[in-house]
Amino acid sequence: MTQTHDLSATRMAAAVRTREVSPVELADHYLARIERLNEQVGAYVTVTADRAREQAREAEKAVLDAADPADLPPLHGVPVPIKDLNMVDGVRMTFGSAVYSELTGFADDNVVSALRRAGTVLLGKTTTPEFGLPCYTEGGVAPPARTPWDPSRSAGGSSGGAGAAVASGLAPVAQGSDGGGSIRIPSSVCGLFGIKPTRGRVSQGPVVPDLFGLSTNGPIARTVRDAALLLDVMSGHMPGDLYAAPPAEGTFASFAERPPGRLRIARSMEPAVPDAEVHPDCVAAYEAASELLEELGHEVVELPRVLGPELVPHFLMLWGVMATVTPVADESEHLLQPLTRWLRGRGEATTAPQLFQAHAALQGALRAAFPVMDGFDAILHPTLAQPPAPIGYFHDQEPAENFDRQTKFTPFTAPYNISGQPAVNVPLHWTSDAVAGGSSPQKGKPGLPIGVMLAGRLGGEGTLISLAAQLEEARPWIDRKPDIWTA
Repeated sequence: MTQTHDLSATRMAAAVRTREVSPVELADHYLARIERLNEQVGAYVTVTADRAREQAREAEKAVLDAADPADLPPLHGVPVPIKDLNMVDGVRMTFGSAVYSELTGFADDNVVSALRRAGTVLLGKTTTPEFGLPCYTEGGVAPPARTPWDPSRSAGGSSGGAGAAVASGLAPVAQGSDGGGSIRIPSSVCGLFGIKPTRGRVSQGPVVPDLFGLSTNGPIARTVRDAALLLDVMSGHMPGDLYAAPPAEGTFASFAERPPGRLRIARSMEPAVPDAEVHPDCVAAYEAASELLEELGHEVVELPRVLGPELVPHFLMLWGVMATVTPVADESEHLLQPLTRWLRGRGEATTAPQLFQAHAALQGALRAAFPVMDGFDAILHPTLAQPPAPIGYFHDQEPAENFDRQTKFTPFTAPYNISGQPAVNVPLHWTSDAVAGGSSPQKGKPGLPIGVMLAGRLGGEGTLISLAAQLEEARPWIDRKPDIWTA
């Protein structure tokens, strides 16, 4: 039996315009599921039920009053939550930190304004770790975000709440952000498709600066087409942004309908982080994806080493400095998580010459790497080096050990934040081991989701979307659903 949350966001938007379903019905359906099920997965830190119903009523009136509903915005009446690192005017804003537990947003981030113009309805704010710094979502503001495929395991981070919401049927799609893998990590461990766009594709303003260009907003979705549509409405350059992406050739949604042609794809399973070991399940996903790409007619070759372990200290230096950007009063320092205090201490100890030298070293490495990487239409890696991690695997350690475990868990993601290239997680693989929390149309349990990552040239989101849509058609994942889906 088809349930409302079985519909894709693209199908929902079409059904709203044809009056098959009302925005009020959609909002009520998701709010009811959130009320019943959010405690199990920790997807939302704040639920904006009153605002959602008010926006849904306004959206419904607009449909009824429209001379031609086809002229309504592309996601009119579709519920979309916002990550709690992004500000919404008049809505509680915590940055995942007890320091800001009482803050109310005083402006809309540019990406929030873009989603509002697209007609979306705000369900609430999704959970994130403190200041978005870790690759998992646990802390002192909200319960941990858990993957619904095995609730004893983390939904990843820092867009962990967004991933948990979409994978559990508590939102059709979600906005996330990615500074070192924070869209791709939750997408991998939750069995979703996520896009980290090209640097400058989506505006970071007006509150959060984009100083190093590591972080960007992007979509998390169940289907390639939904993510492409969400990226279309999120994209845009605003005055004051330090970076601007190359213009796209047509809409990203149109790329989801185009065959990619025969592509030259490089692959690498060599992590940039020293001593990081790739788990056999992640190797299996990577090899299966390589075989599928070849079956589809693409040329798959090995990628020469382009960004090596010598860059890791430079990236970590930038990460420590970024941890200091969010202001914290002296009297509130004790409210910070131990990892945050440790990272801020490293950042505060970094001198300006050291910071500029690290930034210059990264740029110098990219000048040598781009001529090699640009010789390929896409680059394949494992998204993560390990399967979804148990709750507490990182968070319960001392900060240095915590951070070391994180870097070994995510050795493939950060290089594309450094380069600014687009990258996507494709949920092609599940482990063969049965776990609690999963059901599938196939025999037995599907196990845990294990994603693979495809990166592209700067401005090359369209190629990645076309390729991912081809992979989705060849190995559909939409019918894989955790048990909470039917709750």
